[in-house]
Amino acid sequence: MTSADGAAPAPLSLEDRTAPALVSGAAFLRAPFDPATARAVAALAVGWLWSLTAGLVLWILVVVAAALVPVLGLGLPLLALLLVAARAFAAAERERILTQVGVLVPAPAAPVDRGGRWGRLWGPIRDGRAWAAALYALVLLLVCTLFFAVVAALASAAVAAVAFAVVGRDSVVAGWTGLAWPATVTLALAGALVALWSAAAVAQYGSFLVVRTAHALLGPSVAQEAEARALAAEQEARVAEAAAHTARERAVVLTESRTAAVSAADTERRRIERDLHDGAQQRLVALGVELGVARRLADKDPEHAVAALELAHREIKETLGELRDLVRGIHPAVLADRGLDAALSALAGRSPVPVEVEVEGDLTPAGSAAQAAAYFVVAEALTNVAKHAGAGTARVRAAIVPDADPPRLRVTVSDDGRGGAAASPGSGLEGLRGRVAALDGTFELDSPPGAGTRLTVEVPCAS
Repeated sequence: MTSADGAAPAPLSLEDRTAPALVSGAAFLRAPFDPATARAVAALAVGWLWSLTAGLVLWILVVVAAALVPVLGLGLPLLALLLVAARAFAAAERERILTQVGVLVPAPAAPVDRGGRWGRLWGPIRDGRAWAAALYALVLLLVCTLFFAVVAALASAAVAAVAFAVVGRDSVVAGWTGLAWPATVTLALAGALVALWSAAAVAQYGSFLVVRTAHALLGPSVAQEAEARALAAEQEARVAEAAAHTARERAVVLTESRTAAVSAADTERRRIERDLHDGAQQRLVALGVELGVARRLADKDPEHAVAALELAHREIKETLGELRDLVRGIHPAVLADRGLDAALSALAGRSPVPVEVEVEGDLTPAGSAAQAAAYFVVAEALTNVAKHAGAGTARVRAAIVPDADPPRLRVTVSDDGRGGAAASPGSGLEGLRGRVAALDGTFELDSPPGAGTRLTVEVPCAS
């Protein structure tokens, strides 16, 4: 639940939950009809009966056992047993408060078990929370008796005032005021309202005192709360330190991966430049020469001119083929036009090793960068399978992992070859590792000798 501006509301205080009539004017106006009042009256009534029986008995027995301790220590075993019972009384009281008032009183830490006969005897006697629970039994009796009596008296006064206004005209009391009967009725009804609202407010305040006392005497001690806060702060510090360490490691990895990506991009640029210079550019120069020859021989030697044109035509086709291969290495057209599924099938179709492609679900939610990374991973892996693995078959699987945060595109390439592959520096696999790391992905290579190779790559779909 959030407030109108979208922020989470502040948690309710103990007063707001147990005695709203004392902190809010609107709550005071509806106090007699507020569920908090009904819970408070029930808590006081049950608490009074509970403390008058179990609580009072426990307190008297603890006092008697403590008084018997100086008499040759005869009261020690009984006192230890009663203090264990005080712990049980405290647990039952915390449960009662949770059930009736809806407020959780945290349990204190369990006493330290020192072992041995004397340890079991002195452990409860040294347990400060057990003594506090015994004291609470007496305080609960006093508070519940006082407030329940006041609430009962005020409620009875309200009922009596209403009854007097209805049937008390001829009574002796009617003449005590010295007022006319209508004024007396008005005064009686006003008194009934005051008594009713006072009873509701007193009941809520009594319930609040019971819960506050329970927090102080039945919950953790001040030392235990300080220790718990210190432990929580230490755990938070450890979590923060671990997060900072992870962030530093992540920063190092990202720096290395970005550097590798820049280096790979520079290497790729030089390769494209070299391929254009040594391939397409040279063929275009040769094409220009052949076309020039054909133009010069067109009138003198048509037969040689036709041969030069045919040669130029072959150069054009070979140049287009080289340009297509070059463009495919940069970004394959089938990937942009038909998606990753079709692009993987095209790679499998060009592989000299039989390849089975398995695509699970729709891969279109993966971003273009993620799909391109997956395509080049599969292309390099299948090239390695054909050149080095000595495999009979290969398998490619692609799927989106929706349970990850964020969702990730997972690609797996496996073969039944000789294994032993490694992403050594300068290798194609190492270049793929850098490409994947630059996209904040994971690269896992499993290639035991003689057992084939399995390459698994995951990249965020948003890449």
